[in-house]
Amino acid sequence: MRKYLLLLMFLCLASLLHSQNKFELVSPNGEIKVLFNLSDKIYYSIDYNGEVLLKDNSIQLTLKNQVLGQNPKLRRQKRMSIDEYLTPVVPLKYSKINNRYNQLLLTFKDYSVEFRAFDDGVAYRFLTSQKGDVEVMSEEFAINFPSDYLLHLQQPGGFKTAYEEPYTHIWSNTWKPEDKMAVLPALIDTKKDYKILISESDLTDYPCMFLKGTGENGLISTFPKTPLAFTESGDRSVKITEEADYIAKTKGTRNYPWRYFVISRNDKQLIENTMTYRLAEKNQLQDVSWIKPGQVSWEWWNDASPYGPDVNFVAGYNLATYKYYIDFASKFGIPYIIMDEGWAESTRDPYTPNPKVDLHELIRYGKERNVGIVLWLTWLTVENNFDLFKTFKEWGVKGLKIDFMDRSDQWMVNYYERVAREAAKYHLFVDFHGSFKPAGLEYKYPNVLSYEGVRGMEQMGGCYPDNSLYLPFIRNAVGPMDYTPGAMISMQPNVYRAERPNAASIGTRAYQLALFVVFESALQMLADNPTLYYRNEDCTRFITQVPVTWDETVALEAKAGEYVIVAKRKGDKWFIGGIANNGEKEREFTIKLDFLNKGRSYQMTSFEDGINAGRQAMDYRCKSSQVKVGELLTVKMVRNGGFAAIIE
Repeated sequence: MRKYLLLLMFLCLASLLHSQNKFELVSPNGEIKVLFNLSDKIYYSIDYNGEVLLKDNSIQLTLKNQVLGQNPKLRRQKRMSIDEYLTPVVPLKYSKINNRYNQLLLTFKDYSVEFRAFDDGVAYRFLTSQKGDVEVMSEEFAINFPSDYLLHLQQPGGFKTAYEEPYTHIWSNTWKPEDKMAVLPALIDTKKDYKILISESDLTDYPCMFLKGTGENGLISTFPKTPLAFTESGDRSVKITEEADYIAKTKGTRNYPWRYFVISRNDKQLIENTMTYRLAEKNQLQDVSWIKPGQVSWEWWNDASPYGPDVNFVAGYNLATYKYYIDFASKFGIPYIIMDEGWAESTRDPYTPNPKVDLHELIRYGKERNVGIVLWLTWLTVENNFDLFKTFKEWGVKGLKIDFMDRSDQWMVNYYERVAREAAKYHLFVDFHGSFKPAGLEYKYPNVLSYEGVRGMEQMGGCYPDNSLYLPFIRNAVGPMDYTPGAMISMQPNVYRAERPNAASIGTRAYQLALFVVFESALQMLADNPTLYYRNEDCTRFITQVPVTWDETVALEAKAGEYVIVAKRKGDKWFIGGIANNGEKEREFTIKLDFLNKGRSYQMTSFEDGINAGRQAMDYRCKSSQVKVGELLTVKMVRNGGFAAIIE
């Protein structure tokens, strides 16, 4: 009898230990499950409606003298549910966002791991509570695929990157450790109706995460080491001469960045997601009334080259040309112009303007016409002259475009935050070029209006719709994106020939107009020459009506890499934008206008691909019609084509 009692006690204890080490977290709608298994590591799998999408993923955080997540001994669990509404300072998709999730906090000795299950994804982060500073040697973010998945990646040659590589498309089984790594965000196509977008948020005092293939149908994280010493390398970069053996030296008590998965059953959900914002640290600025998102006329892409009968001066980077840009911006209600490289006498000296430009006269002239000045600078010049924010505020400058960071180690991530904080102190906004992707800083400091980190129109012929049609589903799906649209010279790829000052884009005219609706940026460029905008005034009138912030976003049709059509609302006006890749045939969609208000009649002005746009990309038609709720709208797009409309 005693033997049986001991056996029963052993079985009960084993069952108790099993239940402590195996448990789950379910999303509010019950469709997503995170299944945990604590053994030699913290393992988790992600299940969507009974379909295992990711299996036996593992996480660890390796400190100098301790591995968090190794042989974990769970002390307690704490569960909670949140259902709230958030109001972003700069609403890129929605003026009000539902933040609904179930949370599980797993507490171990000296650290915790927090998981959240949303109706559209999963996120987790480490939290530590140790004295003093710690050295983080590595962090394990290991993913295993249950079958061969198609991966859509940007793969740089190393950690030094501006995140502008074209997308590569590889099968997960073929990605080997010796192959190129990838930046975030990354898109996973399970080929079973589901897509998974991986990125990070609340990134602070820590390097960006990169991904590598394992060679065994999985991926694993890798990080740049913390740089310790530098030598200068030209006017816009430095050479790292010494690195630490750790990826971060940071506070022992802190929250680490969120690692997240947006899980979609259709590609439209990727476009509508707001995961980076929901996980970001809350706004740190008490007064945000001075932050004014808007459009900006930009001279670099068209090489400051207005021409024609109204240009009675030698065009270039000089006072007369910039006044011409200000007059153009003022006429069309564009709130800013950018003065790119050349406004200063030297790229190293931010305090001595180019005498041909007369910056102070331009600031005065712009103020009279309600047009603010944005100045371009290299990050190195900003770092070497960190008191320039106070000076620029005194001059009357509105914002900064800071360029060529091209790194995302801990030092550089901290640089972004130092700049955002110091700029906010003097009511200056920031646009980061040569940058990594958004990861939450733009919500912590909403004066960060945009980031480049994209293969945009600066790449001229290297920017083509077959690549750009992935952007709404990957890069722009995680935050604002300075793609610099607005070309008025349009070409199909087989006949593309262009360079500044006669810069041109690949894609039709309607495609270019639609980019202003489809692509999200709180500082949206008009990249082309005022001369061409004047000559195409119907297009310019449309572009300059498109807001840069939105109350509502509705994805109507979407297939990553092929096409997207979205409707966006600002106040009582709706805008529709559609773009397509280099498909062989004209695409036709039937859109139901069920997002309009009932009992009202609307006027729609639309820009469509012309009958010859598949060959001559400049061909477009502007039409006007009456529409109402529930009507069917036919949208046709040629190869590399588009559709744009305003409904009011």
